Amino acid sequence: MGKMAVEPKTFPAGTAAIPEGGKVRSPAVPTVYRRCFVWTQIIVAFLFLEFAIWAPTPEIRNRWAAIAAITILILVLTDVLLDGSPWSPRSSASSLHRLGLGLPKMLGASVVLGIGLATIVCMVILVSWAGGEIPANPTWFPNLQSAWGYVIWAMLQEFLLQSFFFNRCEELYGSAPAVWMASTLFAAAHLPNPVLTTAALIGALFFCEMFRRYRSIYVLGIVHAMLGLTLAILMPDSLLHHMRVGIGYLRY
Repeated sequence: MGKMAVEPKTFPAGTAAIPEGGKVRSPAVPTVYRRCFVWTQIIVAFLFLEFAIWAPTPEIRNRWAAIAAITILILVLTDVLLDGSPWSPRSSASSLHRLGLGLPKMLGASVVLGIGLATIVCMVILVSWAGGEIPANPTWFPNLQSAWGYVIWAMLQEFLLQSFFFNRCEELYGSAPAVWMASTLFAAAHLPNPVLTTAALIGALFFCEMFRRYRSIYVLGIVHAMLGLTLAILMPDSLLHHMRVGIGYLRY
């Protein structure tokens, strides 16, 4: 019996090869589409936050705050659910690690706590040396309920700053530029309060750099709360305006 001629098999141009196992790989989403998608997320989330900060009445502010929170949560969950797909963030790290929700490492926690405590001591010494009254706002303390509420708020701010904004800025331009991009956005959200805007920029640069190195928001949130409460103790309310930002700063 004669031999049959067998032509080599080829795949049509433009189709993906079928790997072993028979599963077809989805074509990668073009980078420009993902970049536009990430930029849209950043802009929309920041605008919603600004609407909440500058809304004329508490009712409208609360509505915009709820809309912003729901939007950001949906966008974060979407990235988690799409993890491993062509539309997922370009990162080989797991979702929990990328979001900073994994357990902190001892070295990172020690560094962040050490620098935070040293900063608090320096702040107290400088204010005392300058003749400032401590506490500058005695009627604010002791109020443990407000203090615990601020700890929770600080943790939420770190999630917003790191898990949402920093991660997206990092995906767009890399980790080092993301430190400055995310910190600038965070500081802009504290306008027009000059004290909080300055403190937010300096603090965010530190927090983003620590997040870039150690990737956990828990200790960052604790130190954030410690520094914020220290600022409330040391700075007079004539400058802080009860730590308000946006339209609240102008009306207080």
